[in-house]
Amino acid sequence: MRDKKILNKIKFSKDLRKLTIRELPLLSKELREYLIESVAESGGHFGSNLGVVELTIALHYVFNTPEDLLVWDVGHQTYPHKILTGRKDKIKKIRQRGGLAPFPKRSESKFDTFDVGHSATSISAGLGMVVAEEHKRTKKRKKEVVVVIGDGALGGGMALEALNHAGDIKANILIILNDNKMSISKNVGGLCRHLTKLRSSWCYNKIKSKSKKIFKYSPALLRAARQTKTKLKGVLATESIFEKFGFKYYGPTDGHDLIELVKILKYLKRIKGPKVLHVVTTKGKGYKPAEKDEFCLHATKPFDIKNKTTEKKKKNTSGKTYTDIFSDWIVEKGKKSKKLQAITPAMCSGSGLNLFAKLFPERFHDVGIAEQHAVTFAGGLASRGMKPVVAIYSTFLQRAYDQVIHDIALPNLDVLFAIDRAGIVGPDGATHAGSFDLSFLRVIPNLTIMVPATKNECYAMLEAGYQHPGPVAVRYPRSGSNDRYTKKGRTQRIKIGRAKIVYNGNQKKNKKQQKKIAILAFGAMVEKCRLASKKLSVTLVNMRFVKPLDGKLLKKLAKTHSLFVTVEDNVIAGGAGSAINEFVLDNNLKVRVKNVGLPDKFLPHGTREEILSLAGLDEEGILEKIKKIL
Repeated sequence: MRDKKILNKIKFSKDLRKLTIRELPLLSKELREYLIESVAESGGHFGSNLGVVELTIALHYVFNTPEDLLVWDVGHQTYPHKILTGRKDKIKKIRQRGGLAPFPKRSESKFDTFDVGHSATSISAGLGMVVAEEHKRTKKRKKEVVVVIGDGALGGGMALEALNHAGDIKANILIILNDNKMSISKNVGGLCRHLTKLRSSWCYNKIKSKSKKIFKYSPALLRAARQTKTKLKGVLATESIFEKFGFKYYGPTDGHDLIELVKILKYLKRIKGPKVLHVVTTKGKGYKPAEKDEFCLHATKPFDIKNKTTEKKKKNTSGKTYTDIFSDWIVEKGKKSKKLQAITPAMCSGSGLNLFAKLFPERFHDVGIAEQHAVTFAGGLASRGMKPVVAIYSTFLQRAYDQVIHDIALPNLDVLFAIDRAGIVGPDGATHAGSFDLSFLRVIPNLTIMVPATKNECYAMLEAGYQHPGPVAVRYPRSGSNDRYTKKGRTQRIKIGRAKIVYNGNQKKNKKQQKKIAILAFGAMVEKCRLASKKLSVTLVNMRFVKPLDGKLLKKLAKTHSLFVTVEDNVIAGGAGSAINEFVLDNNLKVRVKNVGLPDKFLPHGTREEILSLAGLDEEGILEKIKKIL
């Protein structure tokens, strides 16, 4: 590792501004090297951060942060920002328990102006900040507000709504469009094509300026160039969509030309009103494997820099993830059912749709970062006899709640939601945790909710959900169970609204106690409850369904048990346990109920197992909770 002579001088951005402009390229080189070394050691978001090294330096050099407000979209790309704002020594613990948050967090640093994690929020937040500062009308120098948004996030509905609003009120805001042609997956849609045309126009102008030197030595080439100039310019030149919204548009410009970026930003500081600077960058810049593999090295495990390989994984006894199970199912189902249409809001790879997209491109729809549109688009497909499957993360489904209610459940359309990353996710923290889906879905009429406890059961539930008429949600974690995934096991028949007794607690040695307690476990928590069930010799039930509940079994259990303990990896408020409470009250069952689940607070980042332990939802934690109840 080389000595970082310039980087070591920088603790906060004010130190950065003491450098001469000629020292900045060396700083960018050292910062990129330090970033590669850090992520190689700790893992984390990688490609997007390498792509914004020069841009981050230029922004902190030109603007007086933290007095001037720098707003980042999503936050995947803020590692260089954190390094330059007092957190350099902590960056190697990012996303780890007790370490730095993976995204901007106001409680972590005054340089982080807004908590983020989801996409397309930055322009709205930045616009609010501009209006707030103008409303204060202080005599001090007005704070500058600069928003950095990626080209993928720009296609999100919120971003377009904010652009529309900003252009109308003529707010003094600078939007930096970081155009690397990527989000996590390849960008899609009309706006993506528009940006491509703008980049093409930029490339044309660069070629034209450089070719003048060549043409002057060849009259024949010069004549040919003049003949085609008008036609070529007509194809490539285009008016920016941002100008239609009322913005002054500048660019595109090279996002890795640091000195030029500084000059442009200094100029734009003097320009009032809403403006956009279109910056073209390369995701993974400076590390060849990341430049070549933008998908896998978007976020990475620790890796060997020299050999360019990730660390060997520990032997995985559980085999495939739940995402893999979904991938297996949808490919097999796609071969059999021509009505199946797969939809994802920009999470093709993460949701396990890569193979389906390759095999059935005409039935695969990546709608971009547009969760609301994804759900209503599915409704449109279903209204005309198709069977859409919406593959979506739990945390992102929150963004389309109105559409689930109004456009799917109300007309009772035949849509299957495959909800990945349910419950505690881990390193990405509270912004990505699927902690609320059972609560917000359970209250919706017409919606059936399944929660598999094993991978075989997940496959079978996806099949049952597909066959069931009307809206269905199958909710599963990324990983969780250690059961064997078998062809025979996955073909089990799942009856709607039927639970399954896993352990009946009939040991004679503890006959009195087994009449007292039945653990009603949901989804991934069934596995975590086995220890408590066997040690205490109490009944364990795999509830399988949050809606409808197995009322027949619950009534039967109430006759032989005096206490139900519900366990779920969802917040207790309004969750599966609440459904049990309501059923017990409505049916006058003579049994007490105790709910166990996620607490009423946002949990920190860490591994899934660490956070489950923190919440008392690991095997030992559940055992202790039940002992306390006794």
